[in-house]
Amino acid sequence: MKELGEKVHMTGQATTNRVLRLEEKEIIKGYTTLLDHNKLGYVVHAFITIFMHDFNHKSFLLFTEKQGQFIVHNFKISGDGCYLIEARFPSNEELDTFLNELNQIANYKLSLVINDLTVKSSH
Repeated sequence: MKELGEKVHMTGQATTNRVLRLEEKEIIKGYTTLLDHNKLGYVVHAFITIFMHDFNHKSFLLFTEKQGQFIVHNFKISGDGCYLIEARFPSNEELDTFLNELNQIANYKLSLVINDLTVKSSH
């Protein structure tokens, strides 16, 4: 908290109190760890738009639970598709296996990440 306080020109104690209030009000809902997926061996980064075959999505949701080690995010969406999955795979072969199993329950559109151009903040 001292280091954070220095960045926002507050004492460590004042920063601690401010953060506690934000947590109590549920403005801060939690904390996260950012992983370097490439260093973990998950070098294939994909976005997969899901188009369901029918109105019952239970089989898809069970599939995503089973394949959880590859799925970074699974969003239910409106617009183009029913779900948008962000996923990481150790190889194209693993991606192919995933897509073959997925295709038994849904159609999909695949987009592969070439480069992440996100501007990294120093804060």
